[in-house]
Amino acid sequence: MARRVKAGYMISAVAEQYEVHPQTLRLYEREGLLKPSRSEGNTRLYTGEDLERLEVILKLTRDLGVNLAGVEIILNMREKMAEMQRQIEEFVATLNSELASRARQAQESARRSLVPVVQSHAAEAKDSAKAPRHPRVVK
Repeated sequence: MARRVKAGYMISAVAEQYEVHPQTLRLYEREGLLKPSRSEGNTRLYTGEDLERLEVILKLTRDLGVNLAGVEIILNMREKMAEMQRQIEEFVATLNSELASRARQAQESARRSLVPVVQSHAAEAKDSAKAPRHPRVVK
């Protein structure tokens, strides 16, 4: 079976494109900020995802003056936020599925009942608003 290989950019091309020294890219790798893959000849290969991450690192360091420790914290927070967003989306999808399932069950139950139930939630709310309130005694 053939191995899938992602396209990658060599360190010299990335350094030139982003106007950084190759040693800076190696430093980012040592600090754990970048994790380029390696070719069979052990050459660093930067993927599109690596380049996006590098752009964030450079924006933080160059434009905002954040040091590498701060960059690491920010990148970790971004990853955690992305994971939380994924979990929330998964939860909402599960919740929507459960609500749809319960609505189908309620419809099926109403269809099988001896006395048809036609009143909607909006009608129930309207009826409860019309319900008599406690009478006030006027003296």
